[in-house]
Amino acid sequence: MFALLSLEAIAGSIVPKKSVILAGLDVDSMRVRLDETDMQPLEGIWYYPNEEMTLGIERYKGGHNIGYRIILLESTDINLMPGTVIGYIANSAVDNKYQLWLYSQRDRVTLVKPLECVATLNADATTLTFDPPHWKVKVRVNFARFLPSLFSGMSIVPEKVEERLPIGFRKIYPEGSDKNPSNRIRYL
Repeated sequence: MFALLSLEAIAGSIVPKKSVILAGLDVDSMRVRLDETDMQPLEGIWYYPNEEMTLGIERYKGGHNIGYRIILLESTDINLMPGTVIGYIANSAVDNKYQLWLYSQRDRVTLVKPLECVATLNADATTLTFDPPHWKVKVRVNFARFLPSLFSGMSIVPEKVEERLPIGFRKIYPEGSDKNPSNRIRYL
């Protein structure tokens, strides 16, 4: 439990504790923004099937090695506003691995509690997968120490649950699944 709280405290010091809303952003305006830049492989418009969201990933200069922000463009959840920043991405020492933070809870209009995980970009930059932390609490009781005091013989230890298939984003622009040659990434 303490380790999980420490991870949240570290994430909170690197990324903002609350999300922000960038007014006026939707799929069309994000395409225009992206077309006006020299796009990196991670930048683009992505679909997040687990949450039924269309997202934009763009470069961000926020310090602490955070290089990208993830912005909600469309969602089936009408309570989330387009333009809401739902997470951040930082580079790592490995070319295709990134540090990813996604906000995990809603606080009225904004999102809070960024959770950290490792994201992997595939070789052709069309999928970004990640495995969010899955923790359960395990209680251990030492019966030899049970008699003098109940709490001195008990400990609570976080334990990682079995491995699951990763979830992630699928790129839809530029190129993405439609393979339209006019949408190729331009390197300058």
